[in-house]
Amino acid sequence: MHVSVVLFTSDLRLHDHPPLHAALDSADAVVPLFVRDRAVAAAGFDAPNRSAFLADCLADLDASLRERGGRLVVRSGDLVEEVCRAVTEADADEVHMSAAHSAFAARREERLRRALEADGRRLFVHDTVTVAVPPGELTPSTSDHFAVFTPYFRHWAGARLRPVVAAPRRVPVPEQVKGDPLPGRAEVAGVSPALPPGGESAARRRVAAYWRRGLDAYDTTRDDLAGDTTSRLSAHLHFGTLSPVELVHRARRRGGPGAEALVRQLAWRDFHRQVLAARPAAARLDYRTKRDRWRSERTAGADILAWREGRTGYPVIDAAMRQLSQEGWMHNRARLLTASFLTKTLYVDWRIGAAHFLHWLVDGDVPNNQLNWQWMAGVGTDTRPNRVLNPVTQAKRYDPDGVYVRRWVPELRDVDAPAVHEPWKLPGPARAALHYPERVVELAEGLDRFRRARTGTEREPRG
Repeated sequence: MHVSVVLFTSDLRLHDHPPLHAALDSADAVVPLFVRDRAVAAAGFDAPNRSAFLADCLADLDASLRERGGRLVVRSGDLVEEVCRAVTEADADEVHMSAAHSAFAARREERLRRALEADGRRLFVHDTVTVAVPPGELTPSTSDHFAVFTPYFRHWAGARLRPVVAAPRRVPVPEQVKGDPLPGRAEVAGVSPALPPGGESAARRRVAAYWRRGLDAYDTTRDDLAGDTTSRLSAHLHFGTLSPVELVHRARRRGGPGAEALVRQLAWRDFHRQVLAARPAAARLDYRTKRDRWRSERTAGADILAWREGRTGYPVIDAAMRQLSQEGWMHNRARLLTASFLTKTLYVDWRIGAAHFLHWLVDGDVPNNQLNWQWMAGVGTDTRPNRVLNPVTQAKRYDPDGVYVRRWVPELRDVDAPAVHEPWKLPGPARAALHYPERVVELAEGLDRFRRARTGTEREPRG
C-alpha cells in the first residue's frame, strides 16, 4: 500500500488544502500529522491565547477527519524527528506540506528535506496555501521586493490565483501510526476570558455570518470602533482554518466596495510576508531606521506599565488595551492608535509594544505584527514616517458616542460623549469620583518630545 504523510502546520483545515489533495491523489492512504514543535515553544511563540486556540483547531480538524474515516495524528517534540518517525512507522514514500515564509520555517523545512532525502523519501512543498500570492512571485524591476504597498497591490490584484480545491470525502489513515492525546483548551493557563473558539467549523460559520451581515458595508464600517463590524477572521487566517485564496475568490465573486476593501486587507498580509521574506532581519530591526534612541523599560517603565494595563488616562487607548487582555484581539483601528501612542506619544521602543501584542493576540504572527508596529513607529514601510495619531481626535471620529470606551472602561460608563473622551475636562469633584487615572503625559508634551527626538535634539539619557 502506498502511503503519504501530510504535515499540517499553519493550514489546519480540510477545505482548499492542496497538500492533502495531492497526497490523496498519489497514495492509497495518508497520515494527517501535526507536530507540537518544541522549537516553537522555546522561541516563545506558544503564548496562552494561541495555544488555547490551537487546541480548538486540532480538535476540530480531528473531528472532521473522523467524519471522513480518518483521524489526526498529533506528536510532540522536534518536528523533523517526529515527521521522520511517522514516515518510518507508516512506510511512507513522501511528505506533503504547505510552504511557509519565515526564516525559522525555511530552516526547518530544509532540515526536513535533507533528513527525508537521506532516507530515500521525498518532500513536496505546496505554495499559496497560507497566502494568496507567495513572496517572491511579484517583484519590481529594481529590487527583490516591493517596499510600498500601493504598487505591490496593483501587481497583486492582477496575479492569477490557483483554483480552490474541494474538501476530500474520505481520508483513509493507516492504523499502525499512533499519536499523543489531543491537547485541550482547559490545559492552558493565562487565557483571555473572552477568547473566541478556534477551528475550521467555527471559521466557516463566521464567514457565512459575515457574508450575510457585514461584508457589503465593510468599506464604510470597518473603522467603527463601537460597531465592531470587522470580519474577525484574522485568527482563522493565522492558523489556516480559512484559505486566503478561497476568501479572495469568494469576495471577488460577491463584488462591491465592501468585498473590494476586504480583498485589499488580504493583500496586506501577503505584502508583509514578501517584505519579511526579503528582509528577515526586519523581524527585530528597523526596516528603515531613523536612528531613534527610544525610551526603554529602564527609563519609561511606569508609562509602559500604564499602557499595558490600560491606565494611561486616555480612554480610547485604555479601552483598546483592556479589550486586548480580555479577548486576545483588538480592533484594527485601535491597534493603530495604541501603537502610535506608545511609539510617538510616549516615544517607547516599538519592540516593547510588538512583544506585548505577540503575547496576547490570538492572530499574532511575526510578519503582520512586527511590520505593522514598524509602520506606526515610522521605521517601516510607511511613506509618512512622522505621522502621529491623536487619540482624542481619533476617538471622537471613530467612537463618537463613546460606546466603545464605556464598553471596556467601566469607570467611565456614566460619562456621556464628548466628555467620555476627555474626562480631565470634567469639574474636579466629578473627575475625582470617577477613580480614573490621570494622563501619563500631555499630548503636546509627547508630540514635542517625539519631534525633537526625530530631529536629533533629544536623546535617551545614558547611565
